[in-house]
Amino acid sequence: MKPAVRFGVVGVGAITQVAHLPVLSRMRGAQVVALCDNDALKARSLADRFEVPDVFTDMQDLLELDEVDAVIVGTPNHLHEPHVLSALAAGVHVLCERPLSLTTSGVERILAASQRAERKVAVANNHRFRSDVQALSGFLRGGELGHLMGVRAGAYQPRRVQEGWRFRRAEAGGGAFLEHGFPLLDLALWLADFPEPIRVTAHMQRGKGASAVEDSMLVNLECAQGIIFAFDVSWAYVGMADRWWFEVLASRGGAQLGPLRVVKELNAKPMDVSPTGAAARESAFTQSYRAELAHFLAVLRDEASYEPPIDQVIVHRIMEAIYRSAEEGKEVRL
Repeated sequence: MKPAVRFGVVGVGAITQVAHLPVLSRMRGAQVVALCDNDALKARSLADRFEVPDVFTDMQDLLELDEVDAVIVGTPNHLHEPHVLSALAAGVHVLCERPLSLTTSGVERILAASQRAERKVAVANNHRFRSDVQALSGFLRGGELGHLMGVRAGAYQPRRVQEGWRFRRAEAGGGAFLEHGFPLLDLALWLADFPEPIRVTAHMQRGKGASAVEDSMLVNLECAQGIIFAFDVSWAYVGMADRWWFEVLASRGGAQLGPLRVVKELNAKPMDVSPTGAAARESAFTQSYRAELAHFLAVLRDEASYEPPIDQVIVHRIMEAIYRSAEEGKEVRL
């Protein structure tokens, strides 16, 4: 039997508390051996809850542990790149929450460091691992819906008190679009096999103050092969509950997520060909993180092939064009 992969977790915020620790603590072949956060009391409390032996307030101290094989980085966005680079320099594999960096050049630096260190880096694009997304991917990549023409996607979050690092541009890198639009953009590009981007237009509404981030964003992205993506996100929505949608348009059919519904043209008539099965025992969010972490574990144990996240260079290049278009109020060609 192979020994367990020993994880250190850097940053014990919300995503660590609701996803990483609950999943890893029950995953065969994985063991969390250390937590690191500048809030020592919170880290110690979580360590006690999940039976994690060591707690640190300095990442370098965690990286000096011989017992750590890989780290999960869940710190504020502006710390992702330096924390990933530190882990790679220490000879440790990394799973990093998105975004991998705040810049395209930062992603390129990480990819180069990963290659030099001969260590694996993965990005927590958990939507790719949703069971409904995997089923939809099968329809699209199998050509059953014809030529992909576009994706319409969005996320609305009711207005909330704007506190914390996510609302400070220097630390977050962006607001509603980076938080909610980035995963939609990554998912759309991945399902479409990353068509060459051509041009983008974006419009945003930003909060008050020099350091404010955007509250909402509308984006239209045109790619090669006539593929059009449209995204609509807001975290200042006046409503009673969150909204999330993702719809695929193709020449011989279409689909939507949450729940998955697939319609295909058969004998010139639309037919519902949605997969059927037992109702999920857990939310799409929890299931996606469970599958994502299981895949990363399999990669580290050489039970699954490793693909460097070079596609994130494309995603970040488009993200930079989106924000430039919104800032300048004009179309940006890529």
